[in-house]
Amino acid sequence: MPVDSEIWVEKYRPRTLSEIVGQEEVVQRLMGYVERKNIPHLLFAGPPGTGKTASAIALARDLFGENWRDNFIEMNASDERGIDVVRHKIKEFARTAPIGDAPFKIIFLDEADALTADAQAALRRTMEMYSRICRFILSCNYVSRIIEPIQSRCAVFKFRPVPADAMKKRLLEICENEGVNITEDGLDALIYVSNGDFRKAINALQGAAAIGEVVDAEAIYQITATARPEELGKLLETALNGNFMEAREMLNKLMIEYGMAGEDIVSQLFREILSSPLDEKLKVVLIDKLGEVDFRLTEGAHERIQLDAYLAYLSLVGKKGK
Repeated sequence: MPVDSEIWVEKYRPRTLSEIVGQEEVVQRLMGYVERKNIPHLLFAGPPGTGKTASAIALARDLFGENWRDNFIEMNASDERGIDVVRHKIKEFARTAPIGDAPFKIIFLDEADALTADAQAALRRTMEMYSRICRFILSCNYVSRIIEPIQSRCAVFKFRPVPADAMKKRLLEICENEGVNITEDGLDALIYVSNGDFRKAINALQGAAAIGEVVDAEAIYQITATARPEELGKLLETALNGNFMEAREMLNKLMIEYGMAGEDIVSQLFREILSSPLDEKLKVVLIDKLGEVDFRLTEGAHERIQLDAYLAYLSLVGKKGK
């Protein structure tokens, strides 16, 4: 089946606020601003792929109509994160009058949590000085990394991971539009690997559609280099039964055949422990130790040694339990 060369994430990006999926409360509040034709400074916070950038652009479209690009600029703060960018590039755009009959312009700062503390301190004054003719929309993954003076100047919107039902409905629409034959287990696999990240789900769907006639679970796990949940469950069970070397062979398969990184395995193990039927006290012990492994990996420890050590710990815990 020929697959459209266009990137589906861009092709199906929401054009208006009403097309945003899985963020009903946020959309309802933003539509209130559109009705009044006025907005305060806004701060969008939440995990990746939940619609923050799409919401900012859709808000500008709804406010300004066809000529929205004349009074809207998008900047990625992780590319240009120093104080000079705020003092020159952002300030120069903020101080110029809006074009046409628009009452104000919008500066959208994506990944604003990457701005340095000095840059954020300079930004807060710019937000005050030019608030009459310019509004700021800041987007970030971690709102705690935005300084308090900026947070207090903004209306904060918290984006949540896209719910499975909303994601499934939209993915089926995309499959129908693109002529993709997807199985039920393939759809469930998409929901699992994306974990609330809609962008990841659409990219995985397009990748799987490009390599086969039918998109099933096997294709999704293959294209995303993700292990099946049952494989992680089997790994946990084997290690807890005291079979360290057998569990190590399973780990070899995940890291060598699937090409999974240590952080990916830790993340999936965390999800499997939480959803497993293990005793709650045992879950607490296992997650506590897993958190320690995750910290060590973040600090640059050898991933293979750390994961082997965790399997050894599981084997010891299992033997003590018996």
